[in-house]
Amino acid sequence: MTTTNTKTPIFLTGATGYIGGSVLTRLLRHRSADAFDITVFTRSAEKAKLLQDKFSVKAVVGTHDDLDKLEACAERAHVTFSCADSDNLPAIEAMLRGMRKRHAQTGDVPILIHTSGTGVLGEDDKGMAPSETIYSDLNIEQLKSITPAAPHRSVDLAIIDADKQGFVRTYIVLPSTIYGIASGPLVDAGITNPLSLQIPTLIKVSLARKQAGMVGVGKALWPNVHIDDVADLYIVIGDRLLNNGDEGIGHGWEGFYFGENGEHSWYDISKAIAESFVELGLEGTSEPTPFKKEELVKYFGSEEVSNLFGSNSRCRAERSRLVGWKPKRRTADMLKGIKSEVEFIVKKL
Repeated sequence: MTTTNTKTPIFLTGATGYIGGSVLTRLLRHRSADAFDITVFTRSAEKAKLLQDKFSVKAVVGTHDDLDKLEACAERAHVTFSCADSDNLPAIEAMLRGMRKRHAQTGDVPILIHTSGTGVLGEDDKGMAPSETIYSDLNIEQLKSITPAAPHRSVDLAIIDADKQGFVRTYIVLPSTIYGIASGPLVDAGITNPLSLQIPTLIKVSLARKQAGMVGVGKALWPNVHIDDVADLYIVIGDRLLNNGDEGIGHGWEGFYFGENGEHSWYDISKAIAESFVELGLEGTSEPTPFKKEELVKYFGSEEVSNLFGSNSRCRAERSRLVGWKPKRRTADMLKGIKSEVEFIVKKL
């Protein structure tokens, strides 16, 4: 990202989270970091102080129920990275109100780079079969066909509508199964979460039941992406926008950017967990077993967990690559790294 003589005001939510913390790390390390005026939003006063004292980042303390604060922070920013709670419609509406005010008062068209997820593509097949439907982030009609009831969809549609109104340019990043242990100074300082959701959750549940598990027979397919690669996607989009405006980069309906660089079955992941258990001398055999209905309720709170761990979600990140994103790690890297995640979680527990 490059700027003029004045600093570029940036607002980022989710700074203490897995994705948001990784994006913030890249902003702090960016070649133009001195030209950024970064404000983050966090519920932790302790972490806010660390961010301000150690990393010279402005921090506003609040929750996503503090809509007035979110609105005010977004109003002050030219670029907003929304990296927290992709299903919180009131929070995103508050930020959009702030952006509308900024546009009305200054004429600036602010930029919103929002985090959704490929769960919006999900087909709940309960782990029994792969889907033949593959989405492309270049296929607008296909993207428009997604049901309004899908996860994240109400927020995504509100963002698209704001873009249509012209007071903001919107770019929606849709990470898939993110893997890898995040690293960097923010993790070292205890500010940001180093772990993802899906694979660590399966590891923790498998540890609790003393055997790696899966939904159904694990045949459903999902894309995957390393945390470092998906964090780079946010910066690639931001760089293109601040260097070239919106020339050559789609926004609104043409602003969906998948984060994927490979594909796996849920069996692949559970098998890697099972083998890691054996190699590390933990309980269980090297072959995962299906979760029973009562286990889904016991460990996940509901049988509906199959929507996350037994669904198909298939896509290709063609638009993301067209704008210059070059992910490096593949599915083999994900499977190889699961043992390290098991070790990390065992030590933490």
